[in-house]
Amino acid sequence: MIKNITAILGVLAAVTSLSLADSAPEASAQDTKKMVQNNFVETAQKGIKLSGYVDAGYSYNFTGTGNQSNVGARFGSDTAQRGDFNLYAVKIALEKALTSENKAQAGFRTDVMIGEDASYFINRTAGGVSNTNNNSNSLFLEQAYVSIRAPVGNGWDFKVGKFVSILGYEVMERPANMNTTYGLLFNVMPLYYTGVLSSYKFDDYLDAKLGVVNGSNSDNNTTTNPDAGDGCAVLAALNVTAPGGNANWSNNFQYSTGNDNNTSVSTTDTSLSTTSAAGGTVDVSAYTLIYNTWGNWAPKFANDKLLFAFNALLGNSSGSASSPIGNINTTWYGAGAYAKYQFNDWFSLCSRGEYLGSNNALVTGNNGSATTPSGTGTYATGESNWEYTITAGFNVIDNLLIRAEYRLDWGSSIYNNANATTNSDGPAHYAGAEVVYSF
Repeated sequence: MIKNITAILGVLAAVTSLSLADSAPEASAQDTKKMVQNNFVETAQKGIKLSGYVDAGYSYNFTGTGNQSNVGARFGSDTAQRGDFNLYAVKIALEKALTSENKAQAGFRTDVMIGEDASYFINRTAGGVSNTNNNSNSLFLEQAYVSIRAPVGNGWDFKVGKFVSILGYEVMERPANMNTTYGLLFNVMPLYYTGVLSSYKFDDYLDAKLGVVNGSNSDNNTTTNPDAGDGCAVLAALNVTAPGGNANWSNNFQYSTGNDNNTSVSTTDTSLSTTSAAGGTVDVSAYTLIYNTWGNWAPKFANDKLLFAFNALLGNSSGSASSPIGNINTTWYGAGAYAKYQFNDWFSLCSRGEYLGSNNALVTGNNGSATTPSGTGTYATGESNWEYTITAGFNVIDNLLIRAEYRLDWGSSIYNNANATTNSDGPAHYAGAEVVYSF
């Protein structure tokens, strides 16, 4: 009995000894340290920066019906009738920017927005997103591209992926604009592209851009024409900077080979739709052409306290469709003037005046009348939209911006976004406030 127990204990001791030997580290502590140094995921890579902002506010439109502002040129989060609290956007940007060195190098940038503005940018059509269906939980990928520099000449840069539009004076980030609400011209400008954009700086006074993309506001090819095959859009820009750097003039151009998604002009243009009034499929052929010019000037006598700017555009969407729709030619045009005065470190005052016109009402997504059975394609007469905005800005704490704004809209032959049969020429009054924390 004792002999058996002794034998069993001997076996257990041998097994235990073997297990401990097998589990002992074969490499020394120094070798393990080397292994950790050579195999890891770096979470704070040098040169990568995280930035963004949180933007919230309150808006009140004094004139409106059906929970919408009664002037048709106002889109997205700015359309709320009466009072509305808004989470405009939470913006997060992650970037590894290219350095100033003229050598082969690469980087990236990714921008994400969450909020009511994201909801508008995702569904960019006039009247497509009203105050009733804005969603602060919406997620919008604004940009995601790889940046590359080729050491050619002064350095030839490329963006490959998704990037914001090169057209327009105002941008999607409200805090970066002079005013809280978006302008009339912004509402009909392209928002983003997917493709390739190259840029080259000839000297301190002249730089240019050239790109090929799918088209405006589309991750797919530019054409919405059925059976038209692949499409693309060509981008070009030329920017002139004055000696001293206190003024610049930018000229921007876009040509799309197909019916482009750049604004609601194409997406709601019944003449370029894929279905006829009789319910059959139609053959469509179309193109979109946009020219935009803008500039700004900071007079040196004002010691960087005064800024003037202008913005203008001319767009055309032309095409044809088989009977009973017929041909269409939609042209839109507009101009805006901006001014800002920085009274001191914490207070500024900005103003904006704009005009947006068109040869028919399609520029705001409402044709006002259906196409005729004969297929000639009659539409409401051209619209004229006007607005004036004044905005007071307060930088009372570091990284904190508070703005209060008043805006007046009016026009002629305007159709309400929510109801194309309701004529609403204004005037329409808006007041709002905004709080922005940036990081």
